Amino acid sequence: MLDDPSALLRTARRRAGLTQRELAGRAGTAQSVVSRIESGQTNPAAGTLARLLAAAGFEARTELAPLSVPMSHMLSDVERILRLTPEDRLRELGNLDRFVTAARRV
Repeated sequence: MLDDPSALLRTARRRAGLTQRELAGRAGTAQSVVSRIESGQTNPAAGTLARLLAAAGFEARTELAPLSVPMSHMLSDVERILRLTPEDRLRELGNLDRFVTAARRV
């Protein structure tokens, strides 16, 4: 979810003016849980981090962003795909779907 949940939680807690014990009390967990996360000894599950941030009055927002793929093997296939008719594109998509379904069974 995030690169450094320990720093995120520590910043949220401090900005809320809370001690680790106060944050833990609001979140219904032990102070040692907050301490282990903030010190980087453990990485919390996304739900745990969201609950702790909410207890401090914050929320983490994430979004999907495409990565730049400059030398992808798929880019070389774009011209071929664009030359296909819509029917051929659907047929190719169906073939891919069957392949993925079969691969999941293995």
